[in-house]
Amino acid sequence: MFRKILLASDGSAHSLRAAEQAIDLANNNSGAHIVVLYVVDSKTSKADSLRSLDAEGITQLRQEKMKSIEKRAQEALVSYEIKIIRGEPAPSIVAYAKEHVMDIILIGSRGLNGLQEFVLGSVSHKVAKLAKCPVMIIK
Repeated sequence: MFRKILLASDGSAHSLRAAEQAIDLANNNSGAHIVVLYVVDSKTSKADSLRSLDAEGITQLRQEKMKSIEKRAQEALVSYEIKIIRGEPAPSIVAYAKEHVMDIILIGSRGLNGLQEFVLGSVSHKVAKLAKCPVMIIK
């Protein structure tokens, strides 16, 4: 049923929990493939630049964030690939899912309270609102 699984990840603890669910889902769906999508937000890019890292250092730092997910996927023997793209997270995740005809999107939630979500917005909430395929938000 869910063969093309999109895991939106930023390397945080929340996205690691989502990765566990994506791996379980892949293990329960024969022929499933996980695309781990890391969207580089322009705000994040500016913060990295302020830390005086060169382009190679920034790329390496982002790849390091994906190492634990990669390790878990390898241990579980699931098919996966890691994609790093630039853009605003929520619209970029939804656009990638649509363009690649993904069956489901999995995304971690920071667990913002109502006021924080209202003021800050939530990537997971925006993805759930905009996506045309099922979205699983992991707390």
